[in-house]
Amino acid sequence: MHPTDGPPQHEFFLMCDDLDAQLGEFRAQGVEITRPVSEQRWGKLTAIRLPSGAELPLYEALHPIAHSL
Repeated sequence: MHPTDGPPQHEFFLMCDDLDAQLGEFRAQGVEITRPVSEQRWGKLTAIRLPSGAELPLYEALHPIAHSL
C-alpha cells in the first residue's frame, strides 16, 4: 500500500525477490510474458498473461519493503 494525494485507486502486483529467475521459471512452463522488463525508480516491472487473458504485473522491489518472511 502506498499513500496518494489523488483519488483512491487500486492495482494488484505480485512482488518477487529475483524477477529474472522467476521469469525463467514462467517461460519454462509456457507462461506468456506480456511486457518487457522495465526499470522503474522503485523496481523492475513486467507482466504475465493469466488464463482469463488479463495481465498480472510482477515486480522486483528496489526499495526497502515493509516486512519479509
